[in-house]
Amino acid sequence: MAEEDNNNMSKQPPDKVKELPDGSIIQHGPLNDRIYLMKVGNSLPRSLPSDLVKMAERHEYSKIFVKIPADYSKQFVREGYIEEASIPRFFNGAIAGVFMGYYLDEERASEPDAADIKKILRLAFNKSGSTNESLDKELFRLHRCKEEDVEIMATIYKKVFQTYPFPIHDPLFLKDSMQSNVDYFGIEKNGRLIALSSAEIDVTSQNVEMTDFATLPKWRGNSLGVHLLLRMEKEMKKKGIRTAYTIARAKSAGINITFSKLGYELGGRLKNNTNISGNIESMNIWHKTIC
Repeated sequence: MAEEDNNNMSKQPPDKVKELPDGSIIQHGPLNDRIYLMKVGNSLPRSLPSDLVKMAERHEYSKIFVKIPADYSKQFVREGYIEEASIPRFFNGAIAGVFMGYYLDEERASEPDAADIKKILRLAFNKSGSTNESLDKELFRLHRCKEEDVEIMATIYKKVFQTYPFPIHDPLFLKDSMQSNVDYFGIEKNGRLIALSSAEIDVTSQNVEMTDFATLPKWRGNSLGVHLLLRMEKEMKKKGIRTAYTIARAKSAGINITFSKLGYELGGRLKNNTNISGNIESMNIWHKTIC
């Protein structure tokens, strides 16, 4: 993608989160050029799969991405949705979760970098279950972030990600999410935050998305992401969360290695799914039963 296109992407406003009449939650907008069905309501209307297609056509989006209980997948398959990933025991430790895609543009479904993605996965698999050194507590301090941290958190996210699917560059967004369902964790060096991550908790379904990993360039190579993930797993177990997962950049060796190291399993890949760091990128699903 040309530099000018990247700049235009970075200037796009965040996609909107909206509740549908049936209680389902979607995110949609031009930044990710998609509709994302984030959560299904208490019951799935028969028309929802086709309604989402009609909405995508109206807005001229090139993809629909849905995260649904496996029980609902047949309704989406009938409308032309394709399964891209799955997580066993995703909902309440019992029902599998399925991630499906619907492409309104053939180019969006094409992956010219598929060979590079496979090489990164091989690197990650080779690191599966490898040992990790303990965090050097004389150099680093790991803690749960507080509301007074949101300004510096936003600054770090701006430095690490040119674009992001959710507005983590905005301190108000960070504060609001912190007050609802997201726990943020950070690592400090000499009293200054240098690395971040978050746990986005779905208490009702007893699963958590381990996400928003960011380490300032100077401090990469210290396995800070691994230590953040270990801490988040520990905290989520205390809350009774059963399944942890992530939606990770398929072309980022570091983040895929981090999850593979800690015993996460690959659930599949979402093609050209997410606007992150200035481009629409494919994302790998990794998952683990933690409780």
